[in-house]
Amino acid sequence: MRYWWVNQNQTYQHEVSGGFLWSPKVKTNGVRNQYYDYMQDVHEGDVIFSFCDTRIKAIGIAQGRAETAPKPAFGKAGSSWSEEGWLVPVAFKPLPSPIRPKDHMQLLAPLLPAKYAPLQANGNGLQAVYLTTVPEPLAAALIDLIGTDFSMTLAAIQPATDETEQLEDQAEEAIHGRTDIGATAKTQLIKSRRGQGIFKNNVRLNEKGCRMTGVTDLQHLRASHIKPWKDSTDEEKLSGCNGLLLAPHIDHLFDKGFISFTDEGDLLISPRLERRVLAQWGLSETVNVGKFSPQQAVFLNYHRSFVFKQP
Repeated sequence: MRYWWVNQNQTYQHEVSGGFLWSPKVKTNGVRNQYYDYMQDVHEGDVIFSFCDTRIKAIGIAQGRAETAPKPAFGKAGSSWSEEGWLVPVAFKPLPSPIRPKDHMQLLAPLLPAKYAPLQANGNGLQAVYLTTVPEPLAAALIDLIGTDFSMTLAAIQPATDETEQLEDQAEEAIHGRTDIGATAKTQLIKSRRGQGIFKNNVRLNEKGCRMTGVTDLQHLRASHIKPWKDSTDEEKLSGCNGLLLAPHIDHLFDKGFISFTDEGDLLISPRLERRVLAQWGLSETVNVGKFSPQQAVFLNYHRSFVFKQP
């Protein structure tokens, strides 16, 4: 993983909300520019400090490598740039409390690289800089200044490629290749991954609807594993006690570990979930959804221990 600094005074709103970095490939006079060339060095998982209006306002995680792409609709900001350039997909998240590097130059100035620095020694931005590297000592100092907001913001960024999905793909592929079970058993195990087949029927024996929303119409509900499908045994994959019927948005929060439940049914909310999400979805922060059976409680204990996002 590498650290990068991007100056987005003109394009912050476009790039942060759009989830990308974009630069021309060369200057308007056709000459190469190191700050544009750096776009090709960004790798998936690299961390990006977004600088705008004298502050580090957002953190991003690169989601892939640079690709040739036409210029986005930047409006007047990009009127002098070429129509073709480099685009890097990035998942950005604004910081709750942006920091102003200029206020901390006594700490930061000695850590600036001699070449291709993101800032001047006095803390002023560099107009010519778009994307540049951030040496690890400088990155560590910036992370320390940002404080806990850095880790919280990073954790809130959802990668474009879900590692869980990759692991489940591998587990599903392994089921296809098994010789110890028949075709029917394979089909049901694979269907259960998607909340379908005998698994959903089994869940319906225990759950009548979404405990959070009260919706009971099955066409609007998903059968969601409590203990993740990839971590479950064959029996657990199909167990009705290892599942809940959830509305899609509740399934998202539960599956990603942003919420969980006590055995008695009290809602647990991860510190990594922005509370305004619950408000925007009309969900109460203090709710009891009803006591779970002892069999369900075993799976809920796993969810709280290994899925629910801790601070």
